[in-house]
Amino acid sequence: MKYEEVISNVNIYGLEESVKESNYPMPVDLSDKNGEITDRTFRHAGYTPGSGHDSFLNGIIVQFDLTFTNKAWVEAERFHFLDLVSSQSTMQRMTEFDLDEAYIEYTDPRIVAIMKEKVKDYNDLQEDIRIRREEGKDVTTLKDLSREKYLEILYSNPAGFRLTARMTTNYRQLKTLYLQRRKNRLPEWRAFCEWITTLPHSEFITGGTKE
Repeated sequence: MKYEEVISNVNIYGLEESVKESNYPMPVDLSDKNGEITDRTFRHAGYTPGSGHDSFLNGIIVQFDLTFTNKAWVEAERFHFLDLVSSQSTMQRMTEFDLDEAYIEYTDPRIVAIMKEKVKDYNDLQEDIRIRREEGKDVTTLKDLSREKYLEILYSNPAGFRLTARMTTNYRQLKTLYLQRRKNRLPEWRAFCEWITTLPHSEFITGGTKE
């Protein structure tokens, strides 16, 4: 899996400013400080996550669209500074997705077929409700059945279903993500970590050789 399949619309803010401010602890006069990357910068970036000495990485903000499966999203929730701005919703639009495109290739086609059948049954029922309303007939029983069918769809939806969300985070959190997920079994996480290596001065995150 290529990282372009999970990451898009990337914006980065505050890199130069945060590099400059990483030098604040030592001098008394800050007037001559600039965004030059020095050995001290790399030394600060290389400290162990959680030590506090790499805190300047908090100021390098990264925003992006992330497309993950349900399985990967559950794992992403443990990272408290990977913040969700907005996302697609199965609760609101599950029966309107193109299910031939929505599932990752590792999803069993038999399960996809079941989901397509359930969605078709639900949508057919919505059409019946619409027609009965136009005819002035009572639709209370059908509406109750509709709610039940929608819950069946939501709870039957497999882990291979993909959703896109707008995310915001920073280099310090990406450092933790990279260390924990670069060898993960899920191809999505490995693609995500590959993308991290393409960021400006990704060596702040990965600990790799500086440019």
